[in-house]
Amino acid sequence: MPALTVREILALDVLGPASPLLLAGRTSLDRPVRWVHSSEVYEGCNFLYGGELLLTNGYGLARASADRQRTYVRELATRAAAALFVEIGRALPEMPEAVTAEAERLGLPLVALRRVVPFVRIAEVVNTAIVSLSLAARATRRFRDSPHTVPGGADQGRALLADLLDGVPIGPAEACARAELAGFRVPEGHRLLGLAARGLPGTVPGRVTAPVPGRVGGSAMAAELDGGLLALLAVPASPDPVRAVRAALEAVAPPGAVVGLGSAVPAGAGWQRSGESLRDAAATLELAVTVPPAEPRRPGPEEPYVATARAFTLERELSRSGGRERWTRLAEDALGPLLDWESRHPSDLVRTLEVHLRNGCSPTRTAGLLHIGRQSFYQRLERIERLLGLVVADPELQAELLLATCAHRLLQAAAPDRPVARRRTVPAAQRVGASPGTRRSAVYSAAVSTNPATQVRSPIAGSARTR
Repeated sequence: MPALTVREILALDVLGPASPLLLAGRTSLDRPVRWVHSSEVYEGCNFLYGGELLLTNGYGLARASADRQRTYVRELATRAAAALFVEIGRALPEMPEAVTAEAERLGLPLVALRRVVPFVRIAEVVNTAIVSLSLAARATRRFRDSPHTVPGGADQGRALLADLLDGVPIGPAEACARAELAGFRVPEGHRLLGLAARGLPGTVPGRVTAPVPGRVGGSAMAAELDGGLLALLAVPASPDPVRAVRAALEAVAPPGAVVGLGSAVPAGAGWQRSGESLRDAAATLELAVTVPPAEPRRPGPEEPYVATARAFTLERELSRSGGRERWTRLAEDALGPLLDWESRHPSDLVRTLEVHLRNGCSPTRTAGLLHIGRQSFYQRLERIERLLGLVVADPELQAELLLATCAHRLLQAAAPDRPVARRRTVPAAQRVGASPGTRRSAVYSAAVSTNPATQVRSPIAGSARTR
């Protein structure tokens, strides 16, 4: 089983309140720790098998002679114990000189815990981290052939992100331990926000969340998976974390980058919720580059494009809950006469209707987004209402119409000769990775021509045409 080193354990947050002080064995801090035990048995160490870190409150050491103290340390060294951590202050006012000297002579790391911390808490966190290393190593092996492998804590973050993305059940203690091994700490009161991107350097999430005046502030855990970037951002909770991160990314992301952002979830809501945000970010990224946009306001390839999950709520829900057959039914039931008209006359009525609905039925905003005059918009709206036999401004109809127009747009992105797949369970490296021959929006195709790293697998099975 993989192990932590004594040095890594001393760096864990759980040891901080104990005010640890290294007294001996500085040259042996990289010894692997296989497990953590607490014991007050000082008569023989036959229960040790090697690699253990032993916690003791010092009652036995306080009553033992100097010779017995030295014998105890020698027995620990003979049984290949990794280290000895001793609580100082209650039973043992100070570390006996004989213990310190013998530990130094034998190279056994000796640490004084100068404040009281429940041993059960230390053992729980460290042992969970050791077990998590084994799980993380297993997950990391999936990516061993990737050219983006990064040693050390980055591997732990990479494996944790992959597990969260794939929905692998992870307990809170294990997730916290693995995140800490990756160097990712969530400040109190922050929210966690998933990010998936193409053409975005791995250093950008850290820059966006760096505590610099005028920036978001927080911390980030990012990893490259098969050509794509995944990240979990810890950002302040107010006023609007998603909007703040989007603005920061638009300011620092390179030209042609395409980014999907998930929802901002409270850090205390659990790591599974963070996984949901990562999955929403990945789904948003896929939709952003494979489905025609609802509004003609997407930046060109010379600018980054940052899409948010909340802006793609309908698309994500429709992708999860159905395919071509359901989308066709939704579109035809609500928009049949309009679709029939568009099949026989060059027009842009369906998109005009969707843009109008998405913008609160504001004629001024709709006309501006479509780059047409208000009079032209009113003519289109009159024709839409005449064909459908209804009033678009009727609140009772708007949800159905918006859902139908969104379904029609998803159908436009689907290959005509194959049904669209329902939501699939796909390994993270495949779901985030690229696939040749995927259908792309015009803006994304232009971006790809200058930045091949921005390729992404389409969520639409069998789609092979470019838009």
